[in-house]
Amino acid sequence: MNMSLDFEFATAKQIIFKTNGIMDIAKSILKLGKYPLVVTGKDKGRAKPLLDALSHASMNYVIYTIHGEPTTTDLIQGVEIAKDSKCDMVIGFGGGSVLDSAKAIAILMNNPGELMDYLEVIGKGLPMENPSAPLILIPTTSGTGSEVTKNSVVTSQEEKIKVSLRSPSMLADLVLVDPSLTRSMPQAITASTGLDALTQVIEPYVSSFANPLTDGFCREGIWRIGRSIKKAYDDGSDIRAREDMALGSLLGGMALANAKLGAVHGFAGVIGGRFDASHGFVCAALLPSVIEYNIRALIERDPEHIALKRYQEISIWLTGDDHADISASVHWLKDLYQHMNIQGLATFGITIKDFDDIIRKSSGSSSMKGNPITLTHEEMTNILTESM
Repeated sequence: MNMSLDFEFATAKQIIFKTNGIMDIAKSILKLGKYPLVVTGKDKGRAKPLLDALSHASMNYVIYTIHGEPTTTDLIQGVEIAKDSKCDMVIGFGGGSVLDSAKAIAILMNNPGELMDYLEVIGKGLPMENPSAPLILIPTTSGTGSEVTKNSVVTSQEEKIKVSLRSPSMLADLVLVDPSLTRSMPQAITASTGLDALTQVIEPYVSSFANPLTDGFCREGIWRIGRSIKKAYDDGSDIRAREDMALGSLLGGMALANAKLGAVHGFAGVIGGRFDASHGFVCAALLPSVIEYNIRALIERDPEHIALKRYQEISIWLTGDDHADISASVHWLKDLYQHMNIQGLATFGITIKDFDDIIRKSSGSSSMKGNPITLTHEEMTNILTESM
């Protein structure tokens, strides 16, 4: 099977990748507006470099803090604060949850009606016809790639489900990826976000929607993350490793936004909506088994599929061994997990009784459509079992 050469590609209007770039970002921000709503995480102290840069440029701002993954209530409140304060743009400074919140708030500021008018699955899923308010995104973790995607993942506490708010207008006007901002990440977050980033360059590379442009991003991202994730985990001050991880995350974000993901994220979206679970660690727990069962299913049912060659390449890039077996990536991951003390799905309170519901909901997810082969119920059950 050959993948189609027909594709579209969209990303942020401007991307700056620069170590210590936060120091002179204000002049770029000033071109987009004068009074930002600054969306940050619960540790507002981490935003000091940005706030100092804005203050030095004599810019006033309003801070809105997100304490976890964004909920519908968080977004509604954020929009109200932005409008009441007459903010004319939004800056997201933080991890994926913060960036998702900033994207959603910026577009909801300029579109009428209620949040539920636009949410997928639990809402009306109406298109947002007005462009977003000017949007600047500055990631402080290396994992989600949210700075270059056109959707926000939102948790509905009432429905106990994660859903998306999605629009091409949610792509940022300006993205700053400054690896120096990630040096203070604790080991656990380095591991969680880093393994999410790795998943997000592997899945689009074998996706049914892969294309030559995203392929290049994935190839570059896989070997950079492969060579640096353990170094960044062991020594957070290693700026070269942090640069590799930040670039790998950015590349993964551009790849997944244009080529979809796969079964890991198909499962992870459902699990994250039902259980108090770190998205990155859920992806990590699932990745080896998904690779293993995808390879088995492809060999059995579609042995000419290009994804088999690609899984072989992934093993070579991760291990650095030109003669690596197609499943060598699975063993490489398990060794890495042992080093990082990565736990299985059972850690999050998942039991065998939950499998059927997880599989039923995962099967129809957008990410699952990108998986290189349709997995059977038995194969999906085995993936969950071996990921426990």
